[in-house]
Amino acid sequence: MHLTIEHSTTYEFEDTPDYGLQQVRLKPKDSPSQRVENWELSVTGGEFQAEFNDHYRNAVTLLSIDAHAESITVRCQGFVETTDTSGVLGKHRGLVPLWYFKQPTDLTRAGSELRGLTRGLRETAAEPIACLHELSRRVADTVVYQTGTTDIQTTAEDAVQRGHGVCQDHAHIFIGAARHLRFPARYVSGYLMATADQPQYAGHAWAEIYVESLGWVGFDVSNRVSPDARYVRVATGLDYRDAAPISGLRFGRGGEAMSVEICVQQ
Repeated sequence: MHLTIEHSTTYEFEDTPDYGLQQVRLKPKDSPSQRVENWELSVTGGEFQAEFNDHYRNAVTLLSIDAHAESITVRCQGFVETTDTSGVLGKHRGLVPLWYFKQPTDLTRAGSELRGLTRGLRETAAEPIACLHELSRRVADTVVYQTGTTDIQTTAEDAVQRGHGVCQDHAHIFIGAARHLRFPARYVSGYLMATADQPQYAGHAWAEIYVESLGWVGFDVSNRVSPDARYVRVATGLDYRDAAPISGLRFGRGGEAMSVEICVQQ
């Protein structure tokens, strides 16, 4: 499948910042399930400072915010060819060892709520795919998809207690529970072509689990499927903070307002 992606993010500042830096992770990765044919990134209200690949093999662009800028807009667009591999990415690649993906983070740490979701699943670990699909179903049944009830600071435990969340929360809960079952697990940020031809106002997130017989396998808890040709992988990490599309720091007074518009089409 050939997908066209357009993505625009704007930050508007109440007071012009004295200084600011943004790390941008928006360029998709080449992988067994996708090939980037073309990709362009532009910025208004800022300047390109550096480009590098981090230890997760994410393509990172470092931007500075112009002095006295009232806003900064980051735009990207490109073409990606995708292949349906039923969510299977295959063998582990990169500099980070597999054991690293078993460690908990502040956002994914398993407490009593996550441990409860795994009850009885250890006995089915001999069939890891069945075990993981059952875990995905439990997460989706326990935490109803609902926007506006959590934010980027919400932990997996908190989201389960609230009973509501978004794709980011589903991914964190699933990752934390899978690590509790001793599976290496990682967070994925990316794009999903929606069924309706309408703009989207946020990217998508899902999880990947390493299974000995298959390698890395994707699970989209929110949609109860494994990623197919409609999905585009962009960045990976231990949790959202490693794979956030845009993150950074800003010195100055006042708040900021962010707006996002994404269009993914075949």
